[in-house]
Amino acid sequence: MAKASEQTGSTKWKPGQSGNPGGRPKEVHEVKELAREHTEDAIRRLVYWMQTDNPKASVSAAQALLDRAWGKAPQAITGDNGGAVEAIIQIVSGVPRTE
Repeated sequence: MAKASEQTGSTKWKPGQSGNPGGRPKEVHEVKELAREHTEDAIRRLVYWMQTDNPKASVSAAQALLDRAWGKAPQAITGDNGGAVEAIIQIVSGVPRTE
């Protein structure tokens, strides 16, 4: 971690200086690799639970499988009456809406 003396007054870090020079810790990558070794078993387990008569387990497992296979369904951001969010338009354009 950088010392306070290494920071400049108006910006957090000096130009070209990283707040995280070592990058992401290697342990995160290693944990992902270890988890990925169990992908096939995890999918088999989800399929098992999806095929049971337990409604909560089967729906949760089916949803998990679909999300992993096809991605989660996009969620639209809408404002009043299902229309576009006016605040975003105002921020981007800099022009407030007049009625």
